[in-house]
Amino acid sequence: MGFVTTLTLIFLVLKALGLIAWSWVWVLCPLWLAALLAGVAFLLILVTGRIKTGKW
Repeated sequence: MGFVTTLTLIFLVLKALGLIAWSWVWVLCPLWLAALLAGVAFLLILVTGRIKTGKW
């Protein structure tokens, strides 16, 4: 289990127990951030590959 999963589970438990009154957007924020970072990494790899092969 990674850091993002652990943090998300902690936030979910805190929300379920009523210890935090955050919006669900903030509770699930670690998942959104991980997906965003993965998308940015994918785009960087794609652009770098296109530039190196000259097919830009």
